[in-house]
Amino acid sequence: MKRRDFITLLGGAAVAYPLAIQAQQPKKVRRIGVLWHAGSPQEEDVYLRVLTKAFNDLGYVEGKNLELEHRFPAEQPERFRTLARELIESNVDVIVAVTALGAVILKQATSTIPIVFVLAPDPVGTQLVESLAHPGGNATGLSLMVPDLSGKHLALLKEAIPNLARVAFLFDPREPIASRGRAAYLKAAKDLGLSFRPVEVTSPEAIEQAFSEIARDSFDGAIVAGALMFNERVRVGSSALAYRMPTLSIVGEMVPNGLLMSYGQDFPDYFRKAVGYVDKILKGANPGDLPVEQRTGFKLVINLKTAKALGLTIPPSLLVTADEVID
Repeated sequence: MKRRDFITLLGGAAVAYPLAIQAQQPKKVRRIGVLWHAGSPQEEDVYLRVLTKAFNDLGYVEGKNLELEHRFPAEQPERFRTLARELIESNVDVIVAVTALGAVILKQATSTIPIVFVLAPDPVGTQLVESLAHPGGNATGLSLMVPDLSGKHLALLKEAIPNLARVAFLFDPREPIASRGRAAYLKAAKDLGLSFRPVEVTSPEAIEQAFSEIARDSFDGAIVAGALMFNERVRVGSSALAYRMPTLSIVGEMVPNGLLMSYGQDFPDYFRKAVGYVDKILKGANPGDLPVEQRTGFKLVINLKTAKALGLTIPPSLLVTADEVID
């Protein structure tokens, strides 16, 4: 073999050898904590599957290069704090906080581990970020526009329910923006000439009692809001049907359980977007430099089966604007 050919062969081997070694190295497993709000994977299944698929779509596969540490606080504030500490002490790479309450607790507990919040109605007001454009600190994610939809929610109920006069608002006062949401609905109801009653619901057992109360007092419709209501969506839907109460939510995934309609953001899309934030952070982005996204698209879901059960006829003008109709 000529000397020149030998050197060429040796050089090629020198390049190939480290590449072969690199190929044999296991990919780094990224550990992501997820602080949910319900009490089990089954209760969160509709969004948990979306989250897992979003990671898969970006090349992260559980058991290979991804480990998801799920925690389920069952809407108990003390468990939120306990499970937040667990995730922080386990030294995960990033923590996904599904609700504003979880995000606030995590933010108070760590200033180093990146936090991506998914469903946070007012991240500036709750001091999760300095501003939407420049979050600063260790948290970023997506912002909801819940209080801003109060007038639209009441207008939709008024369009669907003939002679709507009295509306109840079932909510959990422990949520970070509960008082702000209550005030927004109160003002919107006054502007539309509607009688309005806020009803505090702080436990699953109180849901049926709340519907019984507003039905007894001849309310024409109800709006339900908050993580507790979503967690107990089957109970909410069955109570609404049992007491023949047309009910609206901001969460489309609640409607199949017996609600009349929903109008709000596309929550599955929020989870997909949140995973995108996690991916950017894992690739070196500083969460404080990633602007909070405030999505402006909304989805109207109408349940015609519920309308029929309640003896309501949904106007065609409303049906044609629906993004999803359940029949």
